[in-house]
Amino acid sequence: MAAVKRLWGKKVKTLEGYNAFVPNPLPPNISWTAELIRSLSDADRAIGNLAGEGRALPNPHLLIRPFVRREAVLSSRIEGTQATLGELLAAEAGSVVERSADDLREVGNYVVAMEYGLERLNKLPLSLRLIRELHKRLMQDVRGNQATPGQFRRSQNWIGPPGCTPENASYVPPPPQEMDGCLNELERFFHDTSLPPLLQIALAHYQFEAIHPFLDGNGRVGRLLITLFLVERQILPAPLLYLSAFFEATRQDYYDRLNAVSNRNEWQPWLEYFLNGVARQSEDAIGRAQAIKSLLSRWRQTVAGQASKLPTILIDLLAENPYCTIRGISERLDVAFTTAQRAVERLAKQSILVEVSSGKRDRVYCAKAILDILEEPARLSPERPE
Repeated sequence: MAAVKRLWGKKVKTLEGYNAFVPNPLPPNISWTAELIRSLSDADRAIGNLAGEGRALPNPHLLIRPFVRREAVLSSRIEGTQATLGELLAAEAGSVVERSADDLREVGNYVVAMEYGLERLNKLPLSLRLIRELHKRLMQDVRGNQATPGQFRRSQNWIGPPGCTPENASYVPPPPQEMDGCLNELERFFHDTSLPPLLQIALAHYQFEAIHPFLDGNGRVGRLLITLFLVERQILPAPLLYLSAFFEATRQDYYDRLNAVSNRNEWQPWLEYFLNGVARQSEDAIGRAQAIKSLLSRWRQTVAGQASKLPTILIDLLAENPYCTIRGISERLDVAFTTAQRAVERLAKQSILVEVSSGKRDRVYCAKAILDILEEPARLSPERPE
């Protein structure tokens, strides 16, 4: 007789009469199959290569900035936000875009929360306190702002199609009175160092989403925690790896594997899926970083030997944001408007910049070759035969 699959946790009946799910404390018993070992080895190798690429960057902050924004766009898109990376970068450069201010603010808040979390790790470990602080910044003045930013929920939430109730929802996380204990166990698990870090964050990501401690914003906070964990554990020297592109492109697999853990205690498919995401997105990030570095090198050679060094300086700024305005450059570099204008015109003459605005005032330019690299869809297949 086939073994009956058990829940990873227990169902509890609430006073209102519906069932809620309370996950077991981590870690589970892990079966070290050959496939899981191979997946972990593949992910470790790929993220190690990415870490090496990050350490070799002469100015890593130049690439971190657009990578963080790409993650913000893709993570927010999973939750229904429609803003594109180009729109976010153009708006940050001072351009007027047609996308709703609310969508841009949601994506912008993700950037704020990420940068805040990275800075906060210098003084505070990954903890419930830091998670609340991230949520507060993520949900400030956006949809869900009424859902108590920075505070764990004190009422029941649930997951399912619009209009559903806890009685017919696809998933009902722990009731508030059970949730606090789950969160305390999760915080302890974050500080555990007995497991391989990539396996640990895979387990912790499932657990955070299963607890669903906020009324809104749980998915985005959960994805933020992956990057912050990798930086805190010094797996990466900087926030160069983001899994939202992988989760967004394989959304049904993502949800199916999370549900399989809850409903059937099937950890193996989830862990292999997560580790595959780490490997593929590490390779993807390396490819983008190398393509941008190569492009910048060619552009620097193109403008080398000119009397003014401003075009070369401007090329470095385009790595941070491929959009620019003459006024913005003038203010950023503290040079005269006409000086900035001449530098922009030189780059435009070399086809490095293209004007993308229609008016004669406050013209907006874009290094489209960089934007194309950043906006290219995620590569989900291994770059080498296995």
